[in-house]
Amino acid sequence: MMLQRSERGTDGIPAPLPVPNKNGHHNGTNGHHNGTNGHHAPANLRVSVVIPARDEAKSLPHVLGKVPRWVHEVILVDGLSVDDTSRVAKLELPAIRIVEQTGRGKGNALREGFVHCTGDVVVALDADGSMDPGEMDRFVEMLAEGHDYVKGSRMLPGASSSDLTKLRTAGNWIFRTLTNVLTGSRYSDLCYGYFAFRRGTVDALDLRSNGFEIETEINIRAHRAGLRIAEVPSCETERHHGSSQLHALRD
Repeated sequence: MMLQRSERGTDGIPAPLPVPNKNGHHNGTNGHHNGTNGHHAPANLRVSVVIPARDEAKSLPHVLGKVPRWVHEVILVDGLSVDDTSRVAKLELPAIRIVEQTGRGKGNALREGFVHCTGDVVVALDADGSMDPGEMDRFVEMLAEGHDYVKGSRMLPGASSSDLTKLRTAGNWIFRTLTNVLTGSRYSDLCYGYFAFRRGTVDALDLRSNGFEIETEINIRAHRAGLRIAEVPSCETERHHGSSQLHALRD
């Protein structure tokens, strides 16, 4: 089925994921794609969206209001919020599933959310409005083409970020270069948490991080597991309300 804001229909039966013509890393569409704005996900895949959130009641209406209607389910992992995060989420999207986080940290929240997913593919999305849910079809299209793991990049042609300072950009470049040299990967952006993967690969990813470092861990583990990886351009904006919980040297 599709998401319900006020009313929804039913989605199509998910098709099997095809195998790509060649293995390995693939860069995305440079911002130009034949996405779908209709009522069906690319290839009729059932898409689960996991949103870790802590005290994001002011940002959630903007984020949830832009989630494509063809999404199968949205799972919000509430990390001990002291505001109305869960209530606002339910008001904006009655079909949303609320999971009360039992641990702490973004990585823990994502891992707890992944356990509850029932879709064919999983998309991770931040609750602060810095990631555009409207880009989601780019990720799902690449999965439908046969890739196992797709990540957003702020560094590809057609991508951008209004939140990257010179210090963060330099730190990202140094860390990315070292990681690519040491692991043999070819990522253009390591420290960005907009990603998607086939749900059946979650065991191979074997994620263990509890904090923001999960954004880097999943990239390294996807490469080491031999998954078919793609990057797509993504435009990061400043969070809608409040201040970032990231530290410049960690991002």
